[in-house]
Amino acid sequence: MKREFLALFLFVAGSVNAADLALVGGTVYAAPDAAPMTDAVVVLHGGQIAAAGPRASVRIPPGAQVIDCTGKFLTAGFWNSHVHIFTPGLLHAREGSAAALSSELEAMLTRWGFTTVFDIASVLDNTLALRRRIESGEVRGPRIFTVGEPLFTKVPIYVVDFVAAQHLVFPTVHTPEEAAARVRELAQHGADGIKLFTGSYQGGTVDNMPVAMVRAAADEAHRHRLPVFAHPQNTAGLEAAIDGGVDILAHTAPQSPPWTPEFVARLKNAHMALMPTMTLWDFEARKANLKDADREGWIAAMEAELRAFSQAGGEVLFGTDVGYTDHYDTALEYTLMSRSGMTFPQILASLTTAPARRFGASAHSGRIAPGMDADVVVLDGDPAKDITALAKVHLVIRGGNVLYENR
Repeated sequence: MKREFLALFLFVAGSVNAADLALVGGTVYAAPDAAPMTDAVVVLHGGQIAAAGPRASVRIPPGAQVIDCTGKFLTAGFWNSHVHIFTPGLLHAREGSAAALSSELEAMLTRWGFTTVFDIASVLDNTLALRRRIESGEVRGPRIFTVGEPLFTKVPIYVVDFVAAQHLVFPTVHTPEEAAARVRELAQHGADGIKLFTGSYQGGTVDNMPVAMVRAAADEAHRHRLPVFAHPQNTAGLEAAIDGGVDILAHTAPQSPPWTPEFVARLKNAHMALMPTMTLWDFEARKANLKDADREGWIAAMEAELRAFSQAGGEVLFGTDVGYTDHYDTALEYTLMSRSGMTFPQILASLTTAPARRFGASAHSGRIAPGMDADVVVLDGDPAKDITALAKVHLVIRGGNVLYENR
């Protein structure tokens, strides 16, 4: 699964080059498990990190553009492993103006530090068109990987009206053979992963994908070396994901009972990663006009699922579900993850080293070190002291090019 993904990652990462940059004087969190480097210099050259270390030991190349980062804090570029290229403004990537697309991508993703994103439900042809325009340099945006259209037994009720309004058609699958065939079609058309709705919310009920269908889809995806994501929704959706060979849970499960140590052990034994998307549940509760006490109780239940998983050593990937939600500010997500017991190094790992490792890109992404891709986030505050500083983004650099600057 990882070899082909890494090849695509290297092709995309290497397609953007820039003049030398030197980021001088900041504190560098080079990796989640590394001690911070104070008064450091990071030199970017040819789309890669050429040097990183204390000012006294790093030579700044003649002619490099020097950016003063005194009082700032630097990390590797962030991954958001759960987004949707599915807003009205992004659904017309071929004909949309470069300025409008760049502006929407900035508001939604890059101004929050995301240099790489995994889109896990959209329209494949449209998302690939957007990616091509980004990689050509015409549109300013993050590196995008995509599953394209997900596999449903029924389209979730909460997107039916939007899909109709946008004149989209999402095919459904009803047998293991149909599921496998749909995976083959997506793989042949350039999808980088597969998304399964093992639990599709239908209002008062959940339509669950049978385990045989999940297994057929996952097996076919793995034959194409593609990671498999699942939206579980409830206990039956979780069980289908575990038994069917899914790699990544796209959410905690709002309609499941508390996660016991035994259940978490099963998730870990299945080598599953989890994307908590905690802000989503606040968004949904407010949309449903729940009372504050009910909303907090719902979120607390999701925090408990994340706490059980992360404290058992489960792999957590950062994701926000933006593109479905319009809550782009990431500060609440970091707060809720912290409330669930995750430390700053664990949260930083979910943004950097964990997704890079999970998606086969750890040799080139996720850390600030020589030879790594020149993807860097410069923060205004110290996230080791205030976790919401991860949302206080001053500068975002991808492949050595400045994508965003907070002026």
